[in-house]
Amino acid sequence: MEMEIGFTKLQGNGNDFILIDEFEQEAIPEGMKGSFAALYCDRRFGIGADGILFLQASGKADVRMRLFQPDESEAAMCGNGIRCLAKYAHDAGYVKESCSVETGAGTVPVTMGYAGDEFAATITMPTPKFERSAIPAAGNGEYKEEIRGFTVYAANTGVPHAVVFVKEIGAVDIATAGPAIRNHPTFPEGANVNFVEDAGDGTLRIRTFERGVEAETFSCGTGATASAAVAHHLGNVGETVRVETNGGPLVIRFGEAVTMEGPAETVFAGVIPF
Repeated sequence: MEMEIGFTKLQGNGNDFILIDEFEQEAIPEGMKGSFAALYCDRRFGIGADGILFLQASGKADVRMRLFQPDESEAAMCGNGIRCLAKYAHDAGYVKESCSVETGAGTVPVTMGYAGDEFAATITMPTPKFERSAIPAAGNGEYKEEIRGFTVYAANTGVPHAVVFVKEIGAVDIATAGPAIRNHPTFPEGANVNFVEDAGDGTLRIRTFERGVEAETFSCGTGATASAAVAHHLGNVGETVRVETNGGPLVIRFGEAVTMEGPAETVFAGVIPF
């Protein structure tokens, strides 16, 4: 018998997601989650999204987030995705103005709320590590390498990132340079690739080629955090950094913890015959 699966489309700075609510019970069988993401993330033959968020109950936090990407892989963490999931969970009454979210990169604290009709959330991000991989044995300390004519820094903010500082991000051929760095053997798990322009006054401009999406996205929260972390580590920015993505600004703050502030918006809801 045909079923209907409810979904909600959300976006954070143009990084868009299909959310499936599995808080009460499983909606998509475990073995089908990857192929479900590949099918419904397609922008011509599916709903269209950068990933599928599954909101689940958690034994160690208020809620659990899982993210499956268009290439069927599961990502450990997503900064824009966690804001979208937090908004949905808040609106559904699963959590209040502060909560904890279990992710593959650890339990992440979130505070959130509305200013009028505008929703925003502050995420305490995983502590940036200047290494190439999520594997603990990968090493510590600053890592950089020359790749395809670019000086590439590595930072892990829950997922691996490559950070490349350029004079003008508009002059970079992301479609060519992004995959070359993303697939370079120096990154054993691959990497999201962030091209960063220092705009001065504590502001960075960023464009990101995302692993798993295998294309440039409008915004990447973990990438914004990784880029700000490398710039802060190098002494180029202070403790508060405005990161301008193609989809809008994020604010990264460095203190006892590293936080990311940004919006999330519900786009529409619907059902999928399944």
